[in-house]
Amino acid sequence: MTYKSMMDCVRDLEKHGELIRIKEEVDPNLEIAEIHRRIFEAKGPAILFENVKGSPFPAVSNIYGTFERTEFIFRKTIDKVQKVVELKADPANFLKNPLRYLSAPFTALTALPMKSRFGAPVTYGETTIDQIPQIVSWPMDGGAFVTMPQVFTLPPKTKSIMESNVGMYRIQLSGNDYILNKEIGLHYQLHRGIGVHHTEYNKTDEPFRCSIFVGGPPAHAFSAIMPLPEGISELTFAGMLAGRRFRYTTQDGHHLSSDADFVITGTIVKDFKKPEGPFGDHLGYYSLTHDFPVLKVDKVYHRKDAVWHFSVVGRPPMEDSSFGYLIHKIVEKMTPQVFPGIKEINAVDAAGVHPLLLAVGSERYMPFREKRPEEILIQANNILGTGQTSLAKFLFIADQGDDENLNCHDIPKFTEHLLQRVDWTRDLHFQTKTTIDTLDYSGSGWNAGSKVIVACCGAIIRKLGTTIPKDFNLPEGYSKPTFPLKGIMAIQSPAFKDQEAAAQEMSALAEHLEQFNLEDIPLILVVDDSEFTAATLNNYVWVTYTRANPSHDIYGVQSFVEHKHWGCKGSLIIDSRIKTHHAPPLIVDAEVSKRVDRLFEEIEVLKEFA
Repeated sequence: MTYKSMMDCVRDLEKHGELIRIKEEVDPNLEIAEIHRRIFEAKGPAILFENVKGSPFPAVSNIYGTFERTEFIFRKTIDKVQKVVELKADPANFLKNPLRYLSAPFTALTALPMKSRFGAPVTYGETTIDQIPQIVSWPMDGGAFVTMPQVFTLPPKTKSIMESNVGMYRIQLSGNDYILNKEIGLHYQLHRGIGVHHTEYNKTDEPFRCSIFVGGPPAHAFSAIMPLPEGISELTFAGMLAGRRFRYTTQDGHHLSSDADFVITGTIVKDFKKPEGPFGDHLGYYSLTHDFPVLKVDKVYHRKDAVWHFSVVGRPPMEDSSFGYLIHKIVEKMTPQVFPGIKEINAVDAAGVHPLLLAVGSERYMPFREKRPEEILIQANNILGTGQTSLAKFLFIADQGDDENLNCHDIPKFTEHLLQRVDWTRDLHFQTKTTIDTLDYSGSGWNAGSKVIVACCGAIIRKLGTTIPKDFNLPEGYSKPTFPLKGIMAIQSPAFKDQEAAAQEMSALAEHLEQFNLEDIPLILVVDDSEFTAATLNNYVWVTYTRANPSHDIYGVQSFVEHKHWGCKGSLIIDSRIKTHHAPPLIVDAEVSKRVDRLFEEIEVLKEFA
């Protein structure tokens, strides 16, 4: 089925038992988000909230709530899009298997946006910002946000839609100092195309017009986060994935998505900012309040059967995890073309994507002597110099070597492979005082922090243990050693005080550990709660890599500096405690939780998820 609107998708999901309707009035302030989270965690269906308090419009969420449902939504097009991507990766594929790729030219035709000639559904009516469902997801959020926006801009001096940028940039609808119905906030981060446009407009007198699309065919929201090369419009990909050319129209100098459910138009004010945030974000912590650009609202359009499409983000995995899954599925064949020598990449979703990136590379430079990291370092630097992957903070890369089954999406096995071979005296490579993800507060400042590459290859040099060594003991205040994975020990520690105290504490801990044979435990984590850290794989990657800044929080047993290269002869130590400068973690309000408990007892369609 080719969806022409979000409501088409809603009806199709309901027909196949993949959507429930909640007819009772529900409060968009925290209640709706908590209902969403509980149904998502239960791997439940998409949710249509028919009666949103304070709004005449229904709202839908969790349509991408499982990988299976995401594939179902795009079942008619995903294979065709993959074939186009495969030909892009290697055009010779067509000659090798022409029958497989016969559909590719027809799929490519849907990539061409087209102007609506006989009216556009989205111009059916007009409303105001305060009539949109004012969904607030977390207790400390600064107001209501758009969480599934498609933000459309063009560079100055052009009206060609093929030069557009469409991105999923957070939009604050209310709260803080925004004048309701007249101003909204735009939060965009590093490596975002809208920032390039903003820079260009600042050099001109031309108004910086912006349109925010919400809803429409589900492919449109997905396309807004698709990592495409700069200069290639996301609308081309939207058409291919939707199986239907992207329709647009123009009103008062603004471009509108004809099939969207809502379009907010306005002008981004140059050299003007207002506080935006806080916002409970996808690392599992709050994104704090910072000054960001402001959009002066012109109009808010909506279609006749408009439904507000939203999601709830928080500590991963969440609904947006399906985006990463689908991106990998589509572009897997492109990886060797974009990153020569790289077999596969995994930006670990459970760690918040950018804090931890795993990669399988290939070390081919010197086959006639013992291997050491050479080519994989070039590959790692290519990863850190390209697009969104440049935001990786911990990058673990391993040479595939003779292990054809090495798979960085199997995190325990990949970690075991790496820790069996890593040489901490040689394989650590730091980048200090660099940029990191805007949402990551583990660094030394906003957007500021460090990175580390762990690059290993060669034969196994150690076995990995999961038992505490004989006669092992810890200094006073440290306790509860546990093993999240083979070769990794988590130790519970007193709370972090400050960086100077931490450096002294970790040095003393490293000196204490010298007396024990820890050869089979190459990695030690210092954490606030070791049992929580070791309880699940997701806990391990979330705690370890979201709470550490490599340059400040990596220590080691028998550490040394040799010609500005840092390493250690014994176990590596990562201080993954919560720091005083970190953003607070996301916690559900207790009173809201009680109210939602009652809703799950009273509302018939929710009882099975109670």
